[in-house]
Amino acid sequence: MLRSLFSSISGLRAHQQMMDVTGNNIANVNTAGFKASQTTFQDTLSQLVQAAGAPGGGNGGTNPAQVGLGVRLGGINTNFSQGGVQSTGRGTDLMIQGDGFFVVRSGNEELYTRSGAFNFDTDGRLTASGGRVVRGWMAVNGVINTSGPMADIRLPLGATVPATPTSTVTVGGNLPLDATSAGPYQVSIDGYDALGNTRTFTASFTRTATAPNPTWDVTVTGGDAPVTQSVTFAANGSAPTAGGTVPITVNGLAVDVELAGVSSYAGEKTLTVTGQNGSQAGTLQAYTIAPDGALVGVFSNGQKQPLGQVALANFNNPPGLEKVGDSMYRTSVNSGVAQVGVAGTGGRGALQGMALEMSNVDLAQEFTNLVIAQRGFQANSRVITTSDELLQDLVNLKR
Repeated sequence: MLRSLFSSISGLRAHQQMMDVTGNNIANVNTAGFKASQTTFQDTLSQLVQAAGAPGGGNGGTNPAQVGLGVRLGGINTNFSQGGVQSTGRGTDLMIQGDGFFVVRSGNEELYTRSGAFNFDTDGRLTASGGRVVRGWMAVNGVINTSGPMADIRLPLGATVPATPTSTVTVGGNLPLDATSAGPYQVSIDGYDALGNTRTFTASFTRTATAPNPTWDVTVTGGDAPVTQSVTFAANGSAPTAGGTVPITVNGLAVDVELAGVSSYAGEKTLTVTGQNGSQAGTLQAYTIAPDGALVGVFSNGQKQPLGQVALANFNNPPGLEKVGDSMYRTSVNSGVAQVGVAGTGGRGALQGMALEMSNVDLAQEFTNLVIAQRGFQANSRVITTSDELLQDLVNLKR
């Protein structure tokens, strides 16, 4: 039989596999997080017809004469280049900008994916397709230990944060130095005790001197007992130089009234509370996901607290991962072990919320590959037809 027949059969098989890969790429052109594959061919062993000859006796050397025996599939490689951004507006959708994979748990096995189309289930767990649970680290009292073992990411439905007592109140604004009235000028201050109860007290400012330095008496009432303290400002009235903090106790709650932001210029009175710590107890109302994967809870008292953090994994050789369907991968002996860490560190990409990574399939390239595969298949078919005609001519010699 002619060797060309078998070579062409291998060519048909190889180009059919190329067509299969190209067809799969085109089929997944709209699959979030999909990474296109490409085929490479290799020739098979070649039959030695004539060995190489060394130069000698005044004659030159001769090259080996070999006849190839066909082609075979050299490999199917995955292209992990970045896909485009598809904005979705869904708070649970995440996209990796750069290298890395989400870690998900499927039973007792950990898989990896680039598709960040996640949802919260009825138990508050963040899940990927097929109910696989996204992995990371959960916070303990608002602290996340990313060096510890991973756990399922869970939104603690109905979570509360305890009340925190007020210890510092900051007052800012201006005390009118040129006013005909020396005061008092008042500002109302609210604070919270350890149980979250509101405690209200009042700071009254009365001018006692204008030169050489503006001086005011500050009386804080509403506590266990009124507290009066003299506050001296700089010569230009810019800020207090002495007595800038007034301590007061309100039903056992110790509060420092900070006056560093108060000035005493000529003009209007603009006293106001510019800041304070402490809060009432709060319940979980909403959440956000930061670019580093931190799941931050927003509570009814205005506080924000970390609840958990999504982990990302990277590999020494991502193309060595094995596809297992549902846009998931598992490790292989050639991918290397998963290097798990925080997004934006260790070569891992950052996260973008409310967006998904689109497929990186290049349709123009894939349609070109279709033409190449078709023509390659067609050419090998033609070789088989021609070889058959040669065999037919050989059989006809007997007639």
